[in-house]
Amino acid sequence: MRKLLSLGHWKHTFQLVFKIITSPTVALWEKGLFVIPVLIYWIAPDFMPFLPVDDIAFTMIVAEWFASRMAKKYNITR
Repeated sequence: MRKLLSLGHWKHTFQLVFKIITSPTVALWEKGLFVIPVLIYWIAPDFMPFLPVDDIAFTMIVAEWFASRMAKKYNITR
């Protein structure tokens, strides 16, 4: 829990997400696993009442999942 409250942890997570998004080795459809849900939630959160989560919190949850999954799959380090 303490790790998730650390600004350093989130800094590294979003740096890793940026590295993955800009990497030519990661498939475009896998980049879409992060970009599309986040953009949809930021643009139209009122159309998804089943997800009562703030935009920033939703982005952080998806970023954590995406970064850990892609870093393992493509062996990308922080």
